[in-house]
Amino acid sequence: MKKIIEFFRVIWNFFQAAPTLIFFKPPLEDAKTSLGLMFQTTAATYPEKSAIVCEGQELNWSEFNCLTNQFAHSLKQQGVTRGDCVAVLIENRTELLCSIFALAKIGATAGLINTGLTDRPLAHCISTVNSKKCLVGQELLASVMGVKEGLELADKDYLWVADKQVNQGAPEWATDFSATLADMPTDNHPETEDIAAGEIALYIFTSGTTGLPKPAIVYHRKIMSAAKPYSTVGFHAKSSDRMYICLPLYHATGFLLGIGSCLHSGASMFLRRRFSATQFWPEVQKYQTTLFVYVGELCRYLAMAPECPEEKNNPLKTMLGNGLRPDVWDMFRNRFGVKRITEIYGSSEGNVSFLNILNKDSTIGTGSVVVMLVKYDIENDEIVLDENGKVIEVEPGEAGLMLGQIDDRYKFDGYKSADATNDKILTDLREPGDRWFNTGDLIRKIDVGFAMGLPHYQFVDRVGDTFRWRAENVSTNEVGEILNACEQVEISNVYGVDIPGAEGKAGMAAITLSPGQKFNPAAFTEFVDRELPVFARPVFVRIEQEQDTTGTFKLFKGKLKQQAYHLDQIEESIYVRQPKADQYELLDRAFYEQLVNGTAGY
Repeated sequence: MKKIIEFFRVIWNFFQAAPTLIFFKPPLEDAKTSLGLMFQTTAATYPEKSAIVCEGQELNWSEFNCLTNQFAHSLKQQGVTRGDCVAVLIENRTELLCSIFALAKIGATAGLINTGLTDRPLAHCISTVNSKKCLVGQELLASVMGVKEGLELADKDYLWVADKQVNQGAPEWATDFSATLADMPTDNHPETEDIAAGEIALYIFTSGTTGLPKPAIVYHRKIMSAAKPYSTVGFHAKSSDRMYICLPLYHATGFLLGIGSCLHSGASMFLRRRFSATQFWPEVQKYQTTLFVYVGELCRYLAMAPECPEEKNNPLKTMLGNGLRPDVWDMFRNRFGVKRITEIYGSSEGNVSFLNILNKDSTIGTGSVVVMLVKYDIENDEIVLDENGKVIEVEPGEAGLMLGQIDDRYKFDGYKSADATNDKILTDLREPGDRWFNTGDLIRKIDVGFAMGLPHYQFVDRVGDTFRWRAENVSTNEVGEILNACEQVEISNVYGVDIPGAEGKAGMAAITLSPGQKFNPAAFTEFVDRELPVFARPVFVRIEQEQDTTGTFKLFKGKLKQQAYHLDQIEESIYVRQPKADQYELLDRAFYEQLVNGTAGY
């Protein structure tokens, strides 16, 4: 009986998904369709329906559109025109979305800046996209004040956006953008209907594999391509739904999957500034949210939290996101009763995307882009080639580096930097002239049972110089470069290590001390806290006498990753930053046992 039920469930899910999969094609470059027009059309379709609830304020779609139009009129008054880029540094709140939609309406590009950045990384992100202005939330004023002297923007180019949770006025050196809004018209902008799908809507920063964060180009066509399948096939979203959104909107998961699906379907949004495990279920009940966009780390926190009355008989019916572990997956199915879990795979810059359309357990789903899974040498961080210099495809069930074929339909938009884009493209793999996007991810093809002949895949790990921690990509080269500037450090080698029970990989830095230096945990902690965002700070520090390198002076990571923080395999001193600890301290046997037993609290 169970097999019969599963058969009909798969058939039902497939035919719900089939129209989108078969008939939907990305818009052409010159098609008059865009993020701003999609928002405006939804607002016209559902004018009196609730659009957004955020921090006690609720707007219907008409009110949301009027406020956005005021943002757009004010931006034009400040000199922003079609084709300009404006850096946007505002936490999750209604004003952030108004800023993004307003820029889209007038044909400008929003450079979405990670709100956790400070100092050099922040300055780099603002300048590298040639920002004409910078919309800065009142809550992040201190971060901008720390870097503005090194930027080319004039004081008047910083547009101050008030935050009702912060009781202070605009600084003298910035333009009080919020004060201009009340006098602005609320009518739509004629140019919105002329914006083409091939114009740039957003820059979303990704750490990539080397250097400082890189701006990935997000065209309007990519947003339109994502909104329909994620909304209809992934969420099964309707205008009567409301989505719980607490992911940072400067990331593709929160914005493209969450906001995009709401714009396409007309579903309402409950927007939270940041995630709270204790407030999640009470708010799900209070605001009757039926949809939830997630990352795996966030779900793990909910699974580890004590039971609460509000989690029972909750209204959540569908969740969509990435990075959900199998054990947490079961928890959401059984403990929380979420019937549909749509794990996805994709990246801001890439051309490969998968979607768990058939609601199978523990899979990133299936997709229509042509992919290859090829053998990869993790130890030496390189693709394995045969005797003819060709890539070797792995067997089903074996993990391999995933490559996505680039063609006219599945384009690789890449980064603002042409060099960074070209570094991710491989050519002539199957036939002369073919082109492939190197995802940098290890993926395996898996058997999920009856699936209408559609191949299904499972995420294994990231390769090379990037790992994920706290739902963020961490560039080991970037962190290492910053650590090398520390007075105590001569050279550092950064990599990710597993902690049982924790999502992703924790950062570990093997450092060689500068001549005459002794490791000073307090000073090192002060440096790390000042120079790195929370998610990029190493959890472990290993003191090395010297670093092993290749013939081309590339640091070896393989053995270090294998040994990790295991005291019985390492003679050198290891320091650890325990959860909520003020500074690093020597790793002792007692805390080591907590680490290996999965009870350390990360």
